[in-house]
Amino acid sequence: MSLPDPKQTLVDYLQGARDAILWKLDGLSEYDVRRPMTPTGTNLLGLVKHLASVELGYFGDTFGRPSGIDLPWYRDDADHNDDLFATAEESREWVVDLYRRAWAHAAETFEANDLDTVGHVAHWGNEPVTLHQILVHVATETHHHAGHADIIREMVDGSAGFLRGSSNLPDDGYDWPAYVARVEAAARDAGSIDQNKNVF
Repeated sequence: MSLPDPKQTLVDYLQGARDAILWKLDGLSEYDVRRPMTPTGTNLLGLVKHLASVELGYFGDTFGRPSGIDLPWYRDDADHNDDLFATAEESREWVVDLYRRAWAHAAETFEANDLDTVGHVAHWGNEPVTLHQILVHVATETHHHAGHADIIREMVDGSAGFLRGSSNLPDDGYDWPAYVARVEAAARDAGSIDQNKNVF
């Protein structure tokens, strides 16, 4: 039995998070994929745009392979969060295509380089990094944002789970209202215990 290839394992975990991010857009209106759902403006399509930008930088520029794709939200005069939302002129299709183009560019980097290949990240002070380190970094960041997307999608229309065909949640028929009631009761009970501790 052969052991899995370490680089391919990292790429596979990254791809799982990429797929999870994209399915969160499925079936939603233009408004719902774009609307801010937290006080800091977190939105589904903005997460995709951000991750496309992240991949183009880390898997491109870092290893001397600039994509040539213009990312105006990284210009000096851009707002700090311009990569985290899609303008009205930036269609969903365009943002998703940008993400898939970033994947294709990254795949070329993975193919051409070993895990110990050294690159440099400009905004980390040009310190030397390896492809292994950057793959771990981007896979971790993508899973981090997939968690954001999971919660945002559930807030929009109740859809939840890792992937549409593999939710990683209990089977159909699970009594979610009863579960939520148990969680609420436990929270209230803990709050009461905490308040009683502070009574002199």
